[in-house]
Amino acid sequence: MKLIVALISGLLFGIGLTVAQMVDPNKVLNFLDITGNWDASLLFVMAAAFSIFSLIYWLLIKKRSISLTGVPISIGKITVVNKRLIFGAAIFGLGWGLTGICPGPAVANISGLEPKMLVFVLVMIFGMKTSEWLKSRIFN
Repeated sequence: MKLIVALISGLLFGIGLTVAQMVDPNKVLNFLDITGNWDASLLFVMAAAFSIFSLIYWLLIKKRSISLTGVPISIGKITVVNKRLIFGAAIFGLGWGLTGICPGPAVANISGLEPKMLVFVLVMIFGMKTSEWLKSRIFN
């Protein structure tokens, strides 16, 4: 059951990213370029995604304590804005602004076997693996 849910979720996510053109770095960079050739279309994609998620959350998820796969649902309670959050957001924003791609679309783009995307994903994994070292040095 877990694999079926993961397969369907990944398929829906990948199709949605592709149809909405969020896998196109140029489309994303134009969205981020608010002082030049701004493309607001991704704002509508985000608004639609947020609206649909909110509806599903309030109607289905909030009432459940166990997911479809039998895993306990744990909604985070941390609301503090601290230096770790700000530092991580800045690094994420820097990478997103330089490349026009973020982790979800990068993984979706692997299917095209484009060398740039393969390198991006490999370096992203390296960054995730080294974050534990950074967290212990900077945030403790």
